[in-house]
Amino acid sequence: QVHLVESGGGLVQPGGSLRLSCAASGSVFKVNAMRWYRQAPGKQRELVAGISSGGTSVYEDSVKGRFTISRDNAKNAVYLQMNHLKPEDTAVYYCYANMLLQYGTRSTDYWGQGTQVTVSS
Repeated sequence: QVHLVESGGGLVQPGGSLRLSCAASGSVFKVNAMRWYRQAPGKQRELVAGISSGGTSVYEDSVKGRFTISRDNAKNAVYLQMNHLKPEDTAVYYCYANMLLQYGTRSTDYWGQGTQVTVSS
């Protein structure tokens, strides 16, 4: 069975940086889109950044210029480098991947377990 395993959250002061990592465990044939979402208390889950299998990336407006999404296709991993963090970035961050486990099968959406990011002085 395949899981997405996240790491890298924590407590950081405003203006600081964190790097989130997410990798698929188990055997995967192909990984399509990979994304990071976040959910703050009392708010809906929102897309933060996404990256295609070819490397094209998109960002939510409030993180443009501060966050960078990247991926390592050899490791089936996605990363989120977060710089100049603000208190409003505080949320649980979830990674997402659309993956095919075997050739000829349909792709399926997978979610990580979530990692807490808290920006506070």
